Amino acid sequence: MLTILAAAVLGYFLGSIPAGYIAGRIAGLDIRTVGSGNIGATNVTRTLGKRFGYPVFAFDFAKGLAAIILSRLIANQGDAASANLVDLCAATAGGAAVLGHSYSIWLGLRGGKGVATSIGVLFGVAWPAALIVCASWILVFQISRYVSLASIVAAITLPITTTALFLMERLKTPILIYFSFFLMLIVVLRHRSNLSRLLDRTEPRFERK
Repeated sequence: MLTILAAAVLGYFLGSIPAGYIAGRIAGLDIRTVGSGNIGATNVTRTLGKRFGYPVFAFDFAKGLAAIILSRLIANQGDAASANLVDLCAATAGGAAVLGHSYSIWLGLRGGKGVATSIGVLFGVAWPAALIVCASWILVFQISRYVSLASIVAAITLPITTTALFLMERLKTPILIYFSFFLMLIVVLRHRSNLSRLLDRTEPRFERK
């Protein structure tokens, strides 16, 4: 129990580091007051350009991946670490990292939409699933130029992919299937306003510069 709690605390505090907010402050503004008001890499790129947006994406990705790597190290400290315990710690830390990003303690429990952090988590827990999810994101984005739509479709693709991998015996336990449904729920809920704008056809496309 203490191992799982440690993984949760570690994941949350890693995820809560607001890279987009910090990048905005370095550039001399509060990123929450411009563009969409989101601290994620998409709004940072739109507002401040690739020079700030790409590092923010990389940092948000890295903190999700780091949460998984460190949680597995914690789980493997015991002599009787089982596959279930390792996967449970990874899922707990990964979920906590996404929640930390979306509801950062440093920003009054506000934050980003968790996409980049979720991708980092995915590469840590099941890289084949991560590749498929990324491919679906790229495909939808290239066709539609809607970042939000691509993120929602990728999130829905995730539990389908992890279920298929488990049935193919590429995953040791079903824990990551349940975790993938949790990630999907968080990402879709964080995109509620985007869904409304997509239905109203008022969602801005990501235009090529």
